[in-house]
Amino acid sequence: MIDLLLGKFNPAQEAAFDEVPLATADEPNHYLQSEVLDAWLEMHAAAKQHKIELQIISSTRNFERQKTIWENKWNGVTLTQGRNLATENLSDAEKAKAILKYSAMPCTSRHHWGTDFDINSVEDAYFETTKGQEEYHWLQQNAAKFGFAQPYTVKSPERPNGYEEEKWHWSYTPLSINLLDVYLEIIQYQDIKGFQGATCAQELEVITNYVFGVAGSCKPAIV
Repeated sequence: MIDLLLGKFNPAQEAAFDEVPLATADEPNHYLQSEVLDAWLEMHAAAKQHKIELQIISSTRNFERQKTIWENKWNGVTLTQGRNLATENLSDAEKAKAILKYSAMPCTSRHHWGTDFDINSVEDAYFETTKGQEEYHWLQQNAAKFGFAQPYTVKSPERPNGYEEEKWHWSYTPLSINLLDVYLEIIQYQDIKGFQGATCAQELEVITNYVFGVAGSCKPAIV
């Protein structure tokens, strides 16, 4: 379980994961947990009946993949909201916080779990187009019927912390809520390691502010 939560595995080699059919994804080698994939295929088919085209563009990302995304931003290989963080006079915590607007630290990403994926585009501008608005509206009205919810909604008193809104990111809550609960119970800051900037995790309280910084529909029930 710890390896799953931290992304320390290869989904192509895990019996609980299946490859997403290319007809519903932008390229091969997307993987999801089998139960999640079944729900995704049902939702994809329902959307298509309403002339809504949905396509997975990012699915399960293991630790190494997330590390590459993170460190490319850390080192300026990839711009972060148009900024080259490697050329700015920033502390490690400031640099990490800038990346954390939209990208998770390795060991903390929901994409490790095989329950979450990105749909159609990871650009806000896309969802401001007529096509993007129609797709997002359909998801808002229908995704819950298939078990999916949007973890990163607009910041609000309910969700004051965490990543910025991501209209493209959807989570299969019948599994992800339990995984979040287990994560909060067993993962410690010393488990978040092995990449540049990892020492900032505790200072920025990434477990509380980011891992748990999701919409109420994606949180465990309080008992």
